[in-house]
Order: sequence, then structure tokens, then C-alpha cells
Amino acid sequence: MIVFRYLSREVMLTLSAVSAVLLVIIMSGRFIKYLAQAAAGQLDPGSLFLIMGYRLPGFMQLILPLGLFLGILLAYGRLYLESEMTVLSATGMSQQRLLRMTLFPATLVALVVAWLSLSLAPQGANQFQLLLNKQDALTEFDTLEPGRFQALRDGTRVTYTETLTDDRVNLSGVFISQKNLGANQKDRGISVLVAENGRQEIHSDGNRYLILHNGYRYDGSPGQADYRAIKYDTYGVLLPKPDASDEVTDRDAMPTSTLLSNDDERSKAELQWRISLPLLVFIVTLMAVPLSRVNPRQGRFLKLLPAILLYMAYLTILIAARGALEKGKIPPALGLWWVHGIFLVIGLGLLYWEPLRLKLASRRSAALEVARG
Repeated sequence: MIVFRYLSREVMLTLSAVSAVLLVIIMSGRFIKYLAQAAAGQLDPGSLFLIMGYRLPGFMQLILPLGLFLGILLAYGRLYLESEMTVLSATGMSQQRLLRMTLFPATLVALVVAWLSLSLAPQGANQFQLLLNKQDALTEFDTLEPGRFQALRDGTRVTYTETLTDDRVNLSGVFISQKNLGANQKDRGISVLVAENGRQEIHSDGNRYLILHNGYRYDGSPGQADYRAIKYDTYGVLLPKPDASDEVTDRDAMPTSTLLSNDDERSKAELQWRISLPLLVFIVTLMAVPLSRVNPRQGRFLKLLPAILLYMAYLTILIAARGALEKGKIPPALGLWWVHGIFLVIGLGLLYWEPLRLKLASRRSAALEVARG
């Protein structure tokens, strides 16, 4: 039990450190992406941390298996490097027994991954999709920031205002540049509106208007001298209606119980993917234990790169098989299970190859001694 607790503690500590580093790297990249969308007016800046919280379970379900894989490689690699594994082997610690001890922390990680994959990550994806739907329902003036040019998502209009009241009703120093598109979505020039001030009005039919005061409108095409200038005292601009929707159609946002009742290929692929992640934990543990065995003279990082490449090949093939299953190119009965089967065989081969090689070498040496005698 002392050895078991020691090995489990080493694996879990290394797993926690590696997972924390991976999580910071991934979260930082995604946060920068969402921050750029908020700066472009596509997202509400106040919802950025809420978005990251909803995305966290989806990140963790992929980080934890990799963290466990690297944790076993680094923790056991250090034990081999410092000859602690040599001492344990001398007391009867075989690779199979080491694997059985490692399966306990692996089972804990698999249970957490199963909880994330089957329950928490779909809930987070669902809330994330609903939040995006609410963001799509915002008008350009709901995300407009004073002193910054803001473009619509389709790029047809750019809006600027010097000042904007807290209730987002009154604004001053307004500039609006809008492309005029024909029936075939072809560019027919631009219209530029400038005004001293303006306000938003919501009519009884739900339409929103931007009412501008004391300004000019310029119509024309860039590079041509046929501009038209119109001075106005009051000018009304119809704002596009927000495309609000409460429907969530993404498969990764559907509850697992809903996927179980669906018979289409995409639902089956998503269900098998969710089940595959806990299975991935056990198979990478099977591969990591023999791959962590290193010669102290060679260093603990000798097998790290090949091991990472093997893990990436496993995950890449699994993702490719998921895509093929969604398109109906793979029978649902075969699904993703053949990928797990291939790497299960690879893991068993790695586990039993070294003892088999030593046994064959011992028999060959014994046969040579008999032949010489």
C-alpha cells in the first residue's frame, strides 16, 4: 500500500501540473479569439468570462486524458531515471503489477471524463449556444462603443459615434458608411451619413429606427465624381431586426438521453464520441506504462516525443473516424470501436514485448551454453 500510494501520488501530482499548463494555454488562445470578436462588436464584452466558463468542461474532457498520459510518462520516467523503478523491480514489481496500480488513478480520471463528456460538457455547450443566440439578437447599437469604428458581421455597414449615453439611446458625432447592394448583391456604391446627434426609437410594430439630426448624406461610388450631397434636419434609418432564436441544433449541445433516442448518423457519431473519451483514458494508460520505461543513461525525455506522436495519431484517427461516421461512410456497428481496438492491441504489444524479448533472449543464451557444453 505504501508503494501504491506513492505511485498514485506521483501520477496525480504530475497530472494536475500538466493539465493546468495545458488548460492555461488553450484558455488563453480561446480568450484572445473571443476578445477580438468583442473588440469587433460581435460579442458583448461583459459575457466573455461567462463564455469561457461554459466552454471549460469541453476543454477539460480533452485535456485530462492527455494530462494523464503525460503525467504517467513524466512521473514514471523520473522514477526510472533515479533507479527507483529498478529497486521496485528487484522486489517483484512487474509491468503488469505496475499497470494494475496505475489503473486506480486512471479510473478516477475516467470517471471525471465520463461525467464531463456525458453530462457537464453538453450542458455547457447548450448554454454557450443560447448565449450566442442572445448575442445574435443584439443590434449594432447594443455593442457599440464610443470612439471606435464598428462594422456589422456582414461588412455592409460601419458605424462610429463620439459619445453614447449609458442607456444607449442618445448619441452624438455620428458617422455611418453603408454599402448599397443591388438585387444580385452587387456593389452599387456607398452612402455616408454624418450627423451632429441622434437617438434610437422603437415603434409599436417592433421596428427600431435611428433618428439623426443636423447632418449630411453623401451617395456615390468610390473613384467616380458623381456624388450626391443632401443636407437634412431630421433623417431616419431603419435598423435591421435582430435574428433571435432559442433553438439549439448543435449535436454537442444535446443531452445524452436525447442522442440515445435519435437514429441519425450524426447523433450516433456524437454518442460514440462521448463514450470514447472515457475509453481513451484506459487505453492511453495501457500505452503510457510501458512507454515510460527508459534507460537512466538515455534520459527521461527519450520516448516522450514518440509517445506524444502515438497519442496524437490515436486522437487524429478517432476524430477522422467520427467525421466519416457522421457522413455515413462507416457502419454505426463498427463506429469508432475499431480505432480503440487497434490502439488496444498496440498497448498490449508494448506491455508484453519487453518481457517476451527478455525471455527469448534468456532462452537463446541458455541454448548457446548447452551447445558449447
